Amino acid sequence: MRFTIYDLRVKYFAFCLFALCFLLATACRPAAAPVAISNKPVSVNDVPVTNQPLPPTKPVEEMTWANFDGKTNLDGNVQKLKDFQGKVVILDFWATYCPPCIEEIPHLKELQKKYGKENLEVVGLHVGGEEDRPKVPAFVEKLKIDYTLATPENELTRFIFGNTDNIPQTAVFDRNGKLVKKIIGFDAEIKRELDSTIEKTVNAK
Repeated sequence: MRFTIYDLRVKYFAFCLFALCFLLATACRPAAAPVAISNKPVSVNDVPVTNQPLPPTKPVEEMTWANFDGKTNLDGNVQKLKDFQGKVVILDFWATYCPPCIEEIPHLKELQKKYGKENLEVVGLHVGGEEDRPKVPAFVEKLKIDYTLATPENELTRFIFGNTDNIPQTAVFDRNGKLVKKIIGFDAEIKRELDSTIEKTVNAK
């Protein structure tokens, strides 16, 4: 069978269209990038990670987030990864307009309940921007989010996001505060990957 240049172009276009649809189905983009994104890689825990930005300007364990209640009022409680030594931590970056975020949140609630606060700390970090903040209270009430909600400092977002600002982005840290895995998007396969990562990290000696 012979293929013309036209045939190859059609196949290439179809492949690109499929890839784009897949990305849109599993992850959203914030309305506006919360920070400038770099496309230069860095190593995390001495392992090269190609989707991370320039090295952080301070230790990851010192990066902070400001907690807020379900009404988005800051409660004055600023926390950082270092505060949760001895626990596995999930940092989940989300916004109200993101369908995969809406799918992932109930599962994060299940993980928090399954492993307990003594083993696992889930923190939902809102990155939808000022336009999305007024929608958060109704969103929180609808999904009955019962884990910590907060706004991340720019350096934390920059470090985790790397060269892509698609959401949700879910970063898993071990009991010593080391980044174990970062996952972008949410679907059935990603759910299995997240479950496996959490189980291994919680049970690691």
